[in-house]
Amino acid sequence: MLSITGLNQFYGGSHILWDVDLEVPEGSCTCLMGRNGVGKTTLLKCVMGLLPVTSGRMAYATEAAGVDLARAPADRRAGLGIAYVPQGREIFSQLTVEENLRIGLGARRGQRLREIPEHIFEWFPVLKKMLRRRGGDLSGGQQQQLAIGRAMVLDPRLLILDEPAEGIQPNIVHEIGDIILRLNRDARLTVLLVEQKLPFARRVASEFRLIDKGRIVGSGPIANLSDELVQQHLTV
Repeated sequence: MLSITGLNQFYGGSHILWDVDLEVPEGSCTCLMGRNGVGKTTLLKCVMGLLPVTSGRMAYATEAAGVDLARAPADRRAGLGIAYVPQGREIFSQLTVEENLRIGLGARRGQRLREIPEHIFEWFPVLKKMLRRRGGDLSGGQQQQLAIGRAMVLDPRLLILDEPAEGIQPNIVHEIGDIILRLNRDARLTVLLVEQKLPFARRVASEFRLIDKGRIVGSGPIANLSDELVQQHLTV
């Protein structure tokens, strides 16, 4: 679904991403892993068009044709079926849960809707109970569900998540994992996520990609993520 080849990115004079090649197969839940500061979030922002790339291609297979995301403006992503939940969630804290969810309706691909799709509340029942509450009044786990729910309003084919388990109490982390598994397996949604919690990644992901100092240094089925690779590229 997403094929990145030879991607390079600079912050000023600093070379951040080095000839990155990365494949996200359709139907997979692919986890991008690495230590802090190695380029994970930068890569996601390049995919979303939030940072410019210096060179390389990001081929995204739509239902009709292929698109090079490296040449596409950021505002095309939603219409192409790509949804993004950034690190820190970035919900609108002063808006209600309902208002946060409705924001996605205007950018929804395909059929335009006036009402929030009912299946959003089937996936996230807690949101239906809190429609009138402000986003900033929700717990961290509830805010993460709101952020993912807002992304799902777009009816995406590819969901990109940046550290969805960050800052969430352990019992809710398991619940967030359940949601990602359901979206990937039941809704047949392709997922690309950044995650540093190894047990969480092993549970939800089908594929892994390791990044170190801006380069992809390992990849394969999550079952092949060996202790040796963890020690070499993930252990602090």
